[in-house]
Amino acid sequence: METLFSTARLHLREMVPDDAGDAFRLNSDPEVIRYTGDGPFDTIEATRDFLAAYPDYRLHGFGRWAVVRKADGAWLGWCGLKRHPNGEVDLGYRLLRAHWGQGYATEAALACLERGFAHHGLEWIIGRVARENLASVRVLEKVGMYYWKTDVCEHDPEALIYRIDRP
Repeated sequence: METLFSTARLHLREMVPDDAGDAFRLNSDPEVIRYTGDGPFDTIEATRDFLAAYPDYRLHGFGRWAVVRKADGAWLGWCGLKRHPNGEVDLGYRLLRAHWGQGYATEAALACLERGFAHHGLEWIIGRVARENLASVRVLEKVGMYYWKTDVCEHDPEALIYRIDRP
């Protein structure tokens, strides 16, 4: 699959059914999904079906993109934008635990924000995070987001909502 955009260390591209093994492994780690409200996929085939049917790229022109390390082609996780039924667009990211603490989430998140503003014309983007998820809070703050409000999220009645406006 072709790279849509890149950073110094990363390629970001659409996720494809061939990413199913990595995506299955990602969502099978209880620490990775601890604050997400998501459960693991049942099987790799269910993951493949989910990725094959993923509508966001076609519907909105953006979605959650695969994050691939340039140096060795390793699939690190995903990062990207998601439009919700209320019209809000959020920034999300999820990396395999072996790649935590190396700045990849921040690097990918900055690139996704830039793409959302420059390429998709978004006026503002939010980040939704469980207040206990301090590592994610730090990423949102590092990319320039500010605490906006506390609100109900699918899995969290008191999620912290961060926001960044178009520069």
